[in-house]
Order: sequence, then C-alpha cells, then structure tokens
Amino acid sequence: MLSPVALKSEILRAARTLGFDDCRIAPIHRASHADVFEQWLNHGKYGDMTWMARQPERRTDPSLVLPGVQAMIVVAKNYHVEAPATATFQAASDLPDAPPPAATGVIAKYAWGDDYHDLMQAQLRHLCDTLRAHGGVQKLYVDTGPVLERDFASDAGLGWNGKSTVQIHPKLGTWFFLGEILTTLPLPPDQPFGDHCGKCTRCMTACPTQAITAPRQMDARRCLSYLTIEHKGSIPLEFRKPLGNRIYGCDDCLAVCPWNRFAQASKEAAFAARDYVHGWTLRKFLSLNDDDFRTLFKGSPIKRLKRGRFLRNVCVALGNTGSQDDIPALQTAAADADPLIVEHALWAIAEIRQRG
Repeated sequence: MLSPVALKSEILRAARTLGFDDCRIAPIHRASHADVFEQWLNHGKYGDMTWMARQPERRTDPSLVLPGVQAMIVVAKNYHVEAPATATFQAASDLPDAPPPAATGVIAKYAWGDDYHDLMQAQLRHLCDTLRAHGGVQKLYVDTGPVLERDFASDAGLGWNGKSTVQIHPKLGTWFFLGEILTTLPLPPDQPFGDHCGKCTRCMTACPTQAITAPRQMDARRCLSYLTIEHKGSIPLEFRKPLGNRIYGCDDCLAVCPWNRFAQASKEAAFAARDYVHGWTLRKFLSLNDDDFRTLFKGSPIKRLKRGRFLRNVCVALGNTGSQDDIPALQTAAADADPLIVEHALWAIAEIRQRG
C-alpha cells in the first residue's frame, strides 16, 4: 500500500498523462459558498434549471453524495482555441447601411468541438481505475452531479472564483473545464491559491444584460448563455437585441478577463472548431430539419439543445443582423411545426422589414 503522499503523486502523474492540465486535491467539508447558493435558490435565480433546486443539501455537502468520502480530486482541462479574425460578434446597433446578405452567428468557444462531458468522463474513469486499484470507492462528475465544483476547485488551489462567477486559473485564464472525483481514499489536500481579481470589474462591465448583479452574484435569468442554452421557452423581448448574432452561449465575461493573457492553446484535438462554427451562415443553419440537426451536431454540446431551441436562437440572430435576402428562409421557418421557431421567425421578419 502506498502512503497518502505517494498515492497523491501517482494520481497527479496519471492525470497529466491522461491529458488534464491541472489536478489538485480539495478537503471535504460543507461548500464555502453554501449559504450564498441557498439564497440564490430562494430568490429563484436559477430560472428553468430546476435540478439545481433539488436536494440542495447534497450539492453543499459531499459526504451526503458518497458515504465515507475523504477527498475530492479536481481536474482542469484547457479548451482555448483561437478564432479566425472573421468570427466576430455583431450587435444589432452595429449594422452597416447595407447588412451583409449572408449573416453569420457566434457560438461560445466551449462548444466549437466535441462534447467535453463525454471526453472528460472517459478520462476520469481511467483515473478512477488507478484509485480503485488502491482500494478506493469513487464517484466522478463533469458538470453533471451534485457538487458545487468551483468552491472545491478554489479550496484545492485550482484558481479562484472570479467576480463573473467563472473560475479563473493563473495559467489557463478562463478557458478550461472542471471535473471532479469523490474518493474514500485519504489524500493530502492542496492549499488555496487565493482571490486575485483585485479591483478589476471588466467581466461585470462587459455583460450585455447586467446579469452579474454584484461580484460573484449571477442572475441566470438575465444571462445570454442561460437564455440560449438552458431556457426552454421564448427569449424575452428585452434580451433579444442584446443577443446580437449569438446562437449558442456567450463568452463576453470570460473573454475580457486579463488573466487570459497567460492562456495557451489547447492541445486537445477534440476541441478544435468544427467546420460549421465559422463557415456556416445563419440562413444555412435555418435550413436544418430534425435529421440534419442530429447529424450535424452529433457528439457536440449543441445537440442537447435540440432543433427547436437552436433555430429559435438563429431566428433572433437573423432578426438582429440579417437582411432582406434572409426573409424567404425566415418565412419558411414561420411555417414550421414547432411554435417556438414560428414565434421567433415572425419576430425576425418584422425586425428586418422595420430596418428596411
């Protein structure tokens, strides 16, 4: 049997070999922001994400998730991929006198390539094999389980929770995923890195809808990432113009973080941008039927959105940045069997016609 210190060293080596960019150990205790999280739930700021409100005590106390848990292994995986100069956000107010006939959309960087859930879960299962060989019982999560992951990432010294509520790493900036393994093995914890946001409020200023209501306080109901991904219904009218040409997520609060000056390109080929990310027009996305949608986005995070919500977003983007040439495609969408698509297509047509 290895000592806890020796076992920790073996785990760190294995994590690096598997392709993780950082791996640290957090102690087990009630999450440091448990009270803040419960207040957030009480104010209903989770919107449609009802799973967040189920059994909140499990999210704040890992011992209720895995009996006998003694440590949490927290890993980071870099997904930073540079965009071509042509892939830029466009707001409705930025339109030239003659909008381009082939408007394009913006997809959040984390969804450019393959689904990180599948990739990281497979890698974490290999890491669990190492732990199991030493007698441990484990549970792993990649953004899918009852763990306030950023609290424990901060406790482990894997960066700190920024004012945008996004985790920040001193070498990766904001462009990384988190994953966790709860284990019954006793592993020495790492020390916190500390908060290094200082007086900077760039992320708060950059938010197009003022969803960051105070440092480290997010009203998901105002967040464009939430509205384009998690929200199941109509995009509220007040947020449609701020959406601009975004069609999946929003990177604004991440992109402005000054710690990104240290970010390096990801070595993970699976995160490379697929052809449609920068090569497709909004009009082309609008032509997708159900089978086309499933085929195009197979293995992508976008697939879980399903066609209705994705084309809802595309219609809003066209309403903000499209031209008269896009109206025929929108008219076809306005006759779709999905009422969500119909509503937003009609709105987009009215917006384009109003601009003339």
